[in-house]
Amino acid sequence: MNHFLPRLLRNLCLAAIALIGAAMAIIFMVSTAIAIGLLYIVARLRGKPFGVRGYWQQRRGPMHPFNAPGQPYAKAATDVIDVQAREIR
Repeated sequence: MNHFLPRLLRNLCLAAIALIGAAMAIIFMVSTAIAIGLLYIVARLRGKPFGVRGYWQQRRGPMHPFNAPGQPYAKAATDVIDVQAREIR
């Protein structure tokens, strides 16, 4: 009986923290859904399609290296010429 009350208090605190964290996660998900909905509505009103890739390319701007025209996505992977490996004992 000596350990019952501290364990009960500890478990109640843990449950309260878990519920607060779950509520924060739900609020974050709902606010994100509202923001995406507003972006979609604004894009529809302007007559432009709403796509994630187009939105991020617009946000990055034309000077970003991944937005350069005519460069394939796999170009960065072909820059690796040689890899050396050592065995560590």
